[in-house]
Amino acid sequence: MTRSMVIKVTAGEDAPERCNQAFTVAAAALASGVEVSLWLTGESAWFAVPGRADDFELPHAAPLAELLSAVLAAGRVTVCTQCAARRNLAQEDLIEGVRIAGAPTFVEETLRDGVQALVY
Repeated sequence: MTRSMVIKVTAGEDAPERCNQAFTVAAAALASGVEVSLWLTGESAWFAVPGRADDFELPHAAPLAELLSAVLAAGRVTVCTQCAARRNLAQEDLIEGVRIAGAPTFVEETLRDGVQALVY
């Protein structure tokens, strides 16, 4: 059985340490060969917009844009449907490779065999 992780990040610049921890864990899991699906919800949805992760700064942390690029290269990144709508974000506003999906997709991903779900 292949192990995989579904990581939901609910914080953005409003809680930078929690936000960065989610992206760091996602990138570390991918580097360890774990399949990763990263969900951007709440204020973290903004990081799916080109250039927004570049502006995020947290001392002693890997740059968020680099972590996001690593996840996009080897995993999956999803923005919550409702979170995107509340921010007037459409698919064409997002970084190539990021998708928009809702709660049914999140539930489906988290209930697969061998999945570890984490929420930050």
